[in-house]
Amino acid sequence: MTHSQHKDNAGAKLGMWLFLFTELLLFGGLFLLYAVYLSRYPQGFTTAGREMHIVFGTANTAILITSSLLAAMSVTAIQRGERRQALWFLGGTILCAVIFLTNKYFEWSAEIGHGFYPDSPRLATAPPGESAFFSLYYMTVGLHGLHVVIGGSLLAWVAVKVKRGSIHSGDYVLLENATLYWHLVDLIWIFIFPLYYLIL
Repeated sequence: MTHSQHKDNAGAKLGMWLFLFTELLLFGGLFLLYAVYLSRYPQGFTTAGREMHIVFGTANTAILITSSLLAAMSVTAIQRGERRQALWFLGGTILCAVIFLTNKYFEWSAEIGHGFYPDSPRLATAPPGESAFFSLYYMTVGLHGLHVVIGGSLLAWVAVKVKRGSIHSGDYVLLENATLYWHLVDLIWIFIFPLYYLIL
């Protein structure tokens, strides 16, 4: 790697870290809002939390942790020049993203079917805390789901570059940055899971 390439890669990594910081600020604002409403409606949040599907939440937590492990292994594989292995690990990560979104689709379908969605007739007659809980839940988890779609798409694009040989053991900063983004998606879910699924 030339000195110029090294500087470009360092700049790309710094740019990604700055971008990830802005993403943390975005979700941090939502978590702060959650804390404000929780302090105002503790009983309503607890009641609403009992309606969450903890099996779906737990399964999706395990899926995302697995996906992060596979993403990290793809970087290790490309560093060793094992392109085929890297592709397998990336494929596994993308598959985890698809399974996560599929689970979320069935979970949301069940919740909406039971009348738990913003401005639903059921929540209209419920205490305000329950409505606030589900409004924040759909906003936060929906935004996170969008990040899963973006992250999965980014990894698929990177996988194509790995297959073509554009990303290799001598230049893999794109892969590193894509997996960093994916780790952020996983980290955010680690905060979402206890706040919404484990609230007592």
